[in-house]
Amino acid sequence: MNIEQRIQNAMQRHFEEVTGDSTPPTLKAAMRHALFPGGARIRPQLYMAVAMVSAEDAPLITDAGAVALELMHSASLVHDDMPCFDDAQLRRGKTTVHVEFSEPVALLTGDALIVMAYQVLINQSTGKSISRKHANRLLEMMHVLSQGVGAPSGIVAGQAWECESKVDLWKYQRAKTGALFTAATCMGAIAAGANPAPWRELGESLGDAYQIADDIRDVIGHAELLGKPIGQDVEHGRPSAAQVLGLEGANKEFKRLIENAAKSVPQCHGRHILREMISKESERLVPQPEYQRYIEMTKLNPKGVGHLV
Repeated sequence: MNIEQRIQNAMQRHFEEVTGDSTPPTLKAAMRHALFPGGARIRPQLYMAVAMVSAEDAPLITDAGAVALELMHSASLVHDDMPCFDDAQLRRGKTTVHVEFSEPVALLTGDALIVMAYQVLINQSTGKSISRKHANRLLEMMHVLSQGVGAPSGIVAGQAWECESKVDLWKYQRAKTGALFTAATCMGAIAAGANPAPWRELGESLGDAYQIADDIRDVIGHAELLGKPIGQDVEHGRPSAAQVLGLEGANKEFKRLIENAAKSVPQCHGRHILREMISKESERLVPQPEYQRYIEMTKLNPKGVGHLV
C-alpha cells in the first residue's frame, strides 16, 4: 500500500469512528465535503514519510497523526474560504463549504474538524492496548500540533495577521503556511520515537517554499487547474513574496528553499526517497517550463498575458 492510499484509508476509518451515526446529517455531509476526496495531502504525506524513514514502529499512531494534520489543514481552508475572509467559491475543484451548505454550517464544520483532530489523537492514546511509551508520544504530538495551529505563531495566528494594518511578510507566511509543515516533520519523528529536532529545518524550508509557490501561482495560475481562485492576494490586499521580491525574485527564492530542504534531510536509510519526494513536489508546485513561458510572454506583452499554469 502506498502512502497516499494509506492516508486515505486512515481518513475514512477515523472519520466514521468519530462522527458515527449521531452527528447531524448536514454537519456530517459538510465535513465529508471538506475532507474527501481531498487535495494533495502533502502535509500528512511528509509526516508519514518522516515516520517511515525514522524506523516507524507504531503504525496506528502514525496513521492517527496523519489524519490529525489533514483535519487541521482542512479546517483552516474551510474558515479561510468564508465570506469574512476570502469569500472563495471554489476549493479543491469543487464549491466551498459555505457555498454548498451555508455560512453557519461552514463555521461549525471548521470548528468540528479542529476538535476532531484532537479526538483522533485522544482516542488512539486511550486504547486498551496502548503502552505508556506510545501514549507519551501521542501527548507530545498534540503539543507540537497545538503550536502549529494556535498563538503565537501557528496557522490561526497567520490568518490573524491579515487583520493587522502592518504585516511582516515573512512572519505572516511562516505562521500561515510554514507552521503546519514544521509540525508535520516534527510529529513524524515523534510518532516513530525519534528526536524531532533534526527534522525542524526540513519542515521550515518546505513550509516557506510552499507559501512562495502559492504566491507565484496566485499570479500566473489557472483557477481550473489549481482548484481555487487566483489573484486573491491583490484582491484582498495581502502581502506576498511575488509583490515584495518580484515574480523572478520569488521564483529564485523558491528554488533556494527547495534546495535547502533537500540538503536538510537528516542522515537516514530513506534519505534519497525524501529528496526525490521534495524534487517531485517542487515541479508540481511551480512547473518551471510553464513559469518560463509566462515570463517570456510578459516580456513580449508587458500589459498582461493572463494566466498560464
